[in-house]
Amino acid sequence: MAHAERDRILSLLKELDIPFHPFTHEPVFTSEQAAAARQGNLHDGVKAMVCETERGIILALLAADRKLDLEKLAGLIKFKKIKFASKEKVAAHTGCEVGSVPPFGFPHPLPTYVDETVFDHENAEFNIGLHTESVRIKTIDLRKILPQKLLDFAQANE
Repeated sequence: MAHAERDRILSLLKELDIPFHPFTHEPVFTSEQAAAARQGNLHDGVKAMVCETERGIILALLAADRKLDLEKLAGLIKFKKIKFASKEKVAAHTGCEVGSVPPFGFPHPLPTYVDETVFDHENAEFNIGLHTESVRIKTIDLRKILPQKLLDFAQANE
């Protein structure tokens, strides 16, 4: 299933004529591991967090050096409670394993909420459905794909 996500993302980038730099690397399971494998900056990483709400599954995107503030996000988007989805629900809704979820490209798109930290730098790096493959694109190009309404729900890691 994850190979299908990778292929869908690469096809979309080509279709939109978005230049990208592909990476094949050892399996990575954290943002820190991914940044090291890509020899990039941790802040350039886009963390895709699959969350569960009383109205279904959503996707929250933030810079990889930040932490998702679940309560703040719930208040901003008027949900009673948000929690991280189980690994089974992540797989069922994205076709990917936890730690390899891309910020877009699913056959059934999820409601997506984007923290402003995703766009406050030049490059965006993210896994493309596999723990062993990533891409780097310009954030200006990522704006062509993601929702344009930006929120402020990330907090600094301590």
